[in-house]
Amino acid sequence: MALILSLDTSTKVCSVAVHEDGELIGSQSYHLQKSHSSLLPVIVEQLMENTELTLGQLDAIALSAGPGSYTGLRIGTATAKGFAFTLGIPMVAITSLDSMFEQVAPMFSDDTILIPMIDARRMEVFCLAKKADRQMVWEPQPLIVDENSFSEFDGQNLVFFGNGSDKFQEIFPSVKFIPDIHPSAAHMGKLAFDKFQKEQFEDLVYYEPDYLKEYRTNVPSQKFKV
Repeated sequence: MALILSLDTSTKVCSVAVHEDGELIGSQSYHLQKSHSSLLPVIVEQLMENTELTLGQLDAIALSAGPGSYTGLRIGTATAKGFAFTLGIPMVAITSLDSMFEQVAPMFSDDTILIPMIDARRMEVFCLAKKADRQMVWEPQPLIVDENSFSEFDGQNLVFFGNGSDKFQEIFPSVKFIPDIHPSAAHMGKLAFDKFQKEQFEDLVYYEPDYLKEYRTNVPSQKFKV
């Protein structure tokens, strides 16, 4: 038996879940912007109380690896590392786009191409393309979307979802869109359990989120001289 606590902070939705051997026991989520740092410890504590479990019973921590909000991913990473180090248990990382895919895949035939999208601002998204039978078509990547972005899939069944897909419905009127799909800790369980069984653990010292593109910082001003 393996009890795994999952944390997802990759978007404005902050969610936690606990699974036993990949099966969901309980989950909680909040749709509040810029509140992950204050919410995360509280809802983990609430989840443990509601499921009548203790942190000491956990066998591993799973976290959303990204892509997504830079700040959110850093908060989730710091929290997951803290739990894993304190409890002396391993940590596994799950791609945010994969947890979105897991929510949708059971609804479609195997040859449907599913394209989860996370908003990266303007006309850019983080996305992957994978058939419902889990055959990878495009690896996770940043993509600036225009009317020709998915021309190689002409004639095939495409399904877009995630907060990055909303702004493209006018560009792709013939494509199916599913609303209100976001990365969720509740859908990380089977992916996390698979990594746990294969001992695909992250190094707590060197692990960094997968931003998919370089994190931009402001260059300090050079106008003042000593």
